[in-house]
Amino acid sequence: MNARSLFCFSLSVCLAQFTALAQAPSTNRPAFTPPPNSPEVHADRTVTFRVRATKAAEVSVSGEWPGGTKQMTKDDNGVWSVTIGPLEPDVYGYTFSIDSFRTLDPVNPGVKPMRSPTTSVLEVPGNPPRIWEFQFVPHGAVRLHDYQSKSLDRLRHLRVYTPPGYDRGSRRYPVLYLFHGSGDNDATWTVFGHAHWILDNLIAEARAKPMIVVMTDGHAYSPQFTGMPSTNMISRNITDFEHDLLGEVLPLVEANYRVRKEAASRAIAGLSMGGGQSLTIGLNHPDLFGWVGGFSSFVRDPEIAVAKALAAPDAMNKKLRLLWIACGKEDRLIDNSRQFVEVLKKNGIGCEFRETEGNHSWPVWRRYLAQFAPLLFQENK
Repeated sequence: MNARSLFCFSLSVCLAQFTALAQAPSTNRPAFTPPPNSPEVHADRTVTFRVRATKAAEVSVSGEWPGGTKQMTKDDNGVWSVTIGPLEPDVYGYTFSIDSFRTLDPVNPGVKPMRSPTTSVLEVPGNPPRIWEFQFVPHGAVRLHDYQSKSLDRLRHLRVYTPPGYDRGSRRYPVLYLFHGSGDNDATWTVFGHAHWILDNLIAEARAKPMIVVMTDGHAYSPQFTGMPSTNMISRNITDFEHDLLGEVLPLVEANYRVRKEAASRAIAGLSMGGGQSLTIGLNHPDLFGWVGGFSSFVRDPEIAVAKALAAPDAMNKKLRLLWIACGKEDRLIDNSRQFVEVLKKNGIGCEFRETEGNHSWPVWRRYLAQFAPLLFQENK
């Protein structure tokens, strides 16, 4: 047998052995079980959630949709499921509870940026696309900055949105400083809030002025503790955050971006914890911020928190271009917002206060940003 014949014979033997092994049942290899499809968004905007938990006794899913927590049922394969909706087009956070243990959806790569991530992301698209959805319009960019905060003595992070066309020109832009809520971080307003797409779409429709948006980390004071934050911690966080914002962030932004530096070209706004920060810092510094907004904000002891503003209402009304406050009627902070507005009015400080439908959730806050941004930096204000 020549070499070529020997090679062909050996190859045929190997192929026969491989085929036999492939067809033979395996006694050692476990059968592959594909992961469940979750979340599955149907054409009618109902959504099915699934999670495999073969030994669990009780599983539920909770999210930012109306109706809250939904109990799930288990099939013969140990997969729990429930179908909800139809839901309004939006971006929803949701969490599984497996025998009271809160967890992400293990097969969903979409995760809400948080200090301790427990929330997965569900997107129900609209037709036509909603203002917070990606659309075929000119888009800006979001840049990540790391910086060493001298006032806090640690590494910090922030994100900066620049509008479409920023890199091709020499124009200077107004700037909005936009803050997140407790538990979130500097990435949440873009990854989950879609702030950059909201601005892209508003600018493309000529509904908002092109602007730069700076999104910071709102957790300036972060001691190791368990339980709920105390009154002192909240006050300390605002104080430390103010030092970092004014001493580190503003100089960094103004040294690296083409921003206009007068108060009439600076806005400050935030949600929940960030709303308390924006209202407190903005009203105490009308020489720096001409436009102030608070979404579902929490301000403890406003007579103390904004005492400087309350002491000079005429000067405040003259300097401020806009003070805009909004909160949902079902929001747990609605009473605090009402009390804060009442204090402002009692002391002669004008503001625009909107009570809307909705609770303490991101579907409300995306809409607030879409309503607030078009009001900013208008010449007739």
